[in-house]
Amino acid sequence: MLSLWGIAMEETMGKNLTNSIIDRQNILNNVIAVKSMEKQLNLHGTNWKNTMWFTKEYVARLYEVDIRTIENQVSKNLEEITNNGYKVLNSAELDEFKKFAPEMHFGRKIRNLGLFSFKAVLNMAMLLRNSEKAKCIRTQMLDIVLNVLTEKTGGHRLYINQRDPSFLDASYENYRSRKAFTQALNESVDMGIYKYEYFTNEIYKAIFLENAKRYQKILRLKSRSNLRDTMYSEVLTNIAAVESGIAYDINQKAKELGRKLKKEEVDVLIHNLTQHPSMKIYIEQARSKMASRDLCFRDAYHAELQDYISSVDPEDFEKFLGEKSKSLNQQIQDHIDIFKRLKDK
Repeated sequence: MLSLWGIAMEETMGKNLTNSIIDRQNILNNVIAVKSMEKQLNLHGTNWKNTMWFTKEYVARLYEVDIRTIENQVSKNLEEITNNGYKVLNSAELDEFKKFAPEMHFGRKIRNLGLFSFKAVLNMAMLLRNSEKAKCIRTQMLDIVLNVLTEKTGGHRLYINQRDPSFLDASYENYRSRKAFTQALNESVDMGIYKYEYFTNEIYKAIFLENAKRYQKILRLKSRSNLRDTMYSEVLTNIAAVESGIAYDINQKAKELGRKLKKEEVDVLIHNLTQHPSMKIYIEQARSKMASRDLCFRDAYHAELQDYISSVDPEDFEKFLGEKSKSLNQQIQDHIDIFKRLKDK
């Protein structure tokens, strides 16, 4: 599967975005980058009902292809392109549009009219394999996407997760659950010092099917990096829930048996908790968030989670790159009074 960043390299070798619907949708869902593309491309359509619309004739001229080529791509990719703003006018809506844009000289016998939104026009650029103009626009689109991400993250896209306004809260709750988990291991599990690393890895594998070393390698982290500093708030919350639950189960089981637990007994507790239907729903959501976002934002491909990969929602682009997103330092400064009060306690 091509990642967003891999595409840029592939473009230079003559390939293009026609290969992956996920990569196409990741660009089109990037509302910040799409706004920038709209300004830079400066296409002139018809502004109807507060949306800029383009006819198939316009799109054919733009990409220097025959109208039949546009119609063929629409037919083959109708669901995708419709989801990105393509629509067909007929009946009363068509009559309304014809009155709004009489200069377009519609034929009398026309019964329906296909219109492209700006996103649908961009979508078409990623579907046309043999248009040089479409290829040029694809390259321009990729440049804009890269520039937006670099500008917003200061070039540190590895920690884009920390721009989520909920990251601080999730990180704090994760810290609290971690303390409870390690305390339970310390007091109620009969193993050597390696038990902390072992059971942490078991929880990682249960949640996102990778141990710490594998996760570290995929994200190309330095050996001493704190893995949880790179995790999305949903993943941190999931880890916190599992570690809190396991800590409780360990303490309860140890009290019941009147002794410390063995490794195999804790393994069973982790398996039972993470396989419970109420917990699996949240675990699968965390897998999808991590795998999809990492592919899009970090060029990190989690092979064990490939079945969970989908395009990133527009809301996520707003969360990590939009006007309300902030660096971790900015968030800390905004909440400095709260941190001081917590410290005083």
